[in-house]
Amino acid sequence: MTSTYITTTIPYVNARPHLGHALELVQADVLARYRRSIGEQVRFQAGTDDNSLKNVLAAEAAGVDVQEFVDTNAAAFTGLAEPLSLSVDDLIRTSSDPRHSAGVERFWRACADSGDLYRRHYEGRYCVGCEQFYTAAELDDGRCREHGTVPDLVSEENWFFRLSRYAGQLRGLIVDGTIRIEPAERRNEVLALIDSGLDDFSVSRSTERARGWGIAVPGDPEQVIYVWWDALGNYLTALDYADGGENLSHWWTNASRRIHLLGKGVLRFHAVYWPAMLLSAGEAVPTDIFVHSYLTVNGRKISKSSGATVDPYDLAGEYGTDAVRWWLLREVPRGADADFTVDRLVSRANDELANGFGNLVNRVVTMIHRYRDGRAPAAAANAPDAAALDRAIRDAPGLIAGALDDFEFRRATEAVWQIADEANRYVNHARPWELAKTGKRAELDAVLSALLVACQAIGEYLGPFLPDAATRIIRQCAPDEAGRVPSPGPLLPRIAPAVPVPQLT
Repeated sequence: MTSTYITTTIPYVNARPHLGHALELVQADVLARYRRSIGEQVRFQAGTDDNSLKNVLAAEAAGVDVQEFVDTNAAAFTGLAEPLSLSVDDLIRTSSDPRHSAGVERFWRACADSGDLYRRHYEGRYCVGCEQFYTAAELDDGRCREHGTVPDLVSEENWFFRLSRYAGQLRGLIVDGTIRIEPAERRNEVLALIDSGLDDFSVSRSTERARGWGIAVPGDPEQVIYVWWDALGNYLTALDYADGGENLSHWWTNASRRIHLLGKGVLRFHAVYWPAMLLSAGEAVPTDIFVHSYLTVNGRKISKSSGATVDPYDLAGEYGTDAVRWWLLREVPRGADADFTVDRLVSRANDELANGFGNLVNRVVTMIHRYRDGRAPAAAANAPDAAALDRAIRDAPGLIAGALDDFEFRRATEAVWQIADEANRYVNHARPWELAKTGKRAELDAVLSALLVACQAIGEYLGPFLPDAATRIIRQCAPDEAGRVPSPGPLLPRIAPAVPVPQLT
């Protein structure tokens, strides 16, 4: 059986989560739910990056013990599973999960055994927000392009990884598709980075500068392992890498797909550093790297550091999980930034969820109760003028499969929406109420049968995208042992932004 490992990045826990984190989690959840639905074995992995200097600095600023600080914020990230209806299989926390520290130490030793770790003095400009050294050419007027801050000038002795050794091999794996990077412009960005020359990079920090927080370098207690080396390792350590057991073999070494989802700001770490580290350690490389862009508010990137943020807990609490997931999947273009407003979320939910899916199912079930006493009509092979509706239902599985294989979430949801659009059009064309009035029972039954099948198909195909709404639709359209469908009830009610959700805090 096909086994697929799907991961999200593990975020720093220097503050509460924002809607940008929800985007990546929901996209990963859709992929996981879809692949399970077609019979694949799937592991959906997420977690938190606790061992960051920026977490330490945030805890100091708050006057709180570091472990207490990261525990509190990590709980806010892992708790997103409920308001976002996520089907996460496992969560890993890098500061407290015993699988992680042991696995990172083993991974370090594997790269050391390959001769790829060495110690030397280094001076450079370090952005704490990115947890990364930058050259002068990579800064804009001396400031980090991501955070707009002036990096710290750091001078110390660190351990380095021989990234330069793997430039040619990395390029070959990307060009031949062994490592698939989507969208194409991100693939080209990585190739350009490799072609510009890869320098070895620092993979440790002094224990003093790290405030003693993090995983100690094996055999060198004066150094802690660089947080990105530490964090990237989670994709293996969560699979019991330290023990080299069955989980590692099944979900990584022998998996059919190893899929990473990540934001464009951390592309170099996942598409250059991480595959090179894996090659050094003798492990398989990821098969797919999907890169999403940023969510913005009034053109400003949503982020913890910028101050532009939208709380997914508040959003789901006010407007519902279905509305939040649907906006993220329908409004965010593949590979491009998307600007969030509550009005757009409400408009999309009301137009497509309430007026589209919800109203359609309610109308169909109401007519079955009105004209057939609630009894579902027998399947009809030749409903009049239903060719377009039949085609939308028939084409949906292939369209969804192709779209999700390309990480095209908008195109995938469009295939489901097309069924509802055609079904609503068919109701207005076939006019079942007139068939009932004129006594055309056979034709009426055929029309209602075609519409019920369409509603059932919507429930089935909507499952990966809106699992809660899909479950309600399926139940509403499922005949009982006596062949009766449940009485119509509210499925996807209209919403109104009665209480604006804070967007800039």
